[in-house]
Amino acid sequence: MSERNGFLFCGDPLRPSRPDPQFADEVAAARATGGRIALLDHDALLAGDAAGAVARVARDSGPYWYRGWMVPSDRYAELEAALGARGCALLTGAAAYRRAHELPGWYEEFAGLTPRSVWCATAPGAPPPTAGELAALAAPLGPGPGIVKDFVKSRKHEWHEACYVPELADAGRLAAVVGRFVGLQGTFLSGGLVLRSFEPFVAGGEARVWWVDGAAVLVTAHPDTPGAVSVPEPALPREAVGRLGPRWVTTDLALREDGVWRVVEVGDGQVSGLPAGAETGALFAALAGAGPR
Repeated sequence: MSERNGFLFCGDPLRPSRPDPQFADEVAAARATGGRIALLDHDALLAGDAAGAVARVARDSGPYWYRGWMVPSDRYAELEAALGARGCALLTGAAAYRRAHELPGWYEEFAGLTPRSVWCATAPGAPPPTAGELAALAAPLGPGPGIVKDFVKSRKHEWHEACYVPELADAGRLAAVVGRFVGLQGTFLSGGLVLRSFEPFVAGGEARVWWVDGAAVLVTAHPDTPGAVSVPEPALPREAVGRLGPRWVTTDLALREDGVWRVVEVGDGQVSGLPAGAETGALFAALAGAGPR
């Protein structure tokens, strides 16, 4: 049997020698493939101690997929360097991670399949753009409702105060929603500010398609809307996924009210959530057996 890829899971913060219980089912699925399991100290990584975060990874133990909690792109680059210093490697490099993880990285390839978007860089903790600056940013989207988010996440659970803008041409309302969003994100704001045209979708949740080396190997519900989902045709974004480049990618699809499937979000599969109870055997088998590029 050929050498299997390894999996770098987050360790339990209370018992660092054991995997985080949140990923217990996935660890079992990964072990069933014959892949190596190593543990990462996620808290240490976020605190800037990348070397300490990977101290439990055996030296020269081969390539790994990371699988765990979300990691900011700059910290992921530090993780890649720290593993390299131990003679190991990530199967998704830092540049590829950023490309799939942050909207400006993936938007161009999916532009015809996803709501129109504009963005600007904004440092965490910095004041939001002025009403005039926001009006200029939103202008290419034209009139109509919109969504506010950062390069990675929205605050859809604070829909009316920090996410949805009924009319993007209403500079005052846009500035109020952006200001609230930036304030709530605080130091967790990722990359910058994104404005997206709002598209009405059919109620019932999103489908998440999991891609490994350009093949759709699993379709699940979105973890925010678990349960039965209408399964879209995964071929819809296949060409865009291939052009994007990263090896393990997720695409969230939703059915627009006019009957057209749309890509709502793209993500790096290493940090994308799975709904509880998802059957992941095929996914981890594909990851464990993926050859080098």
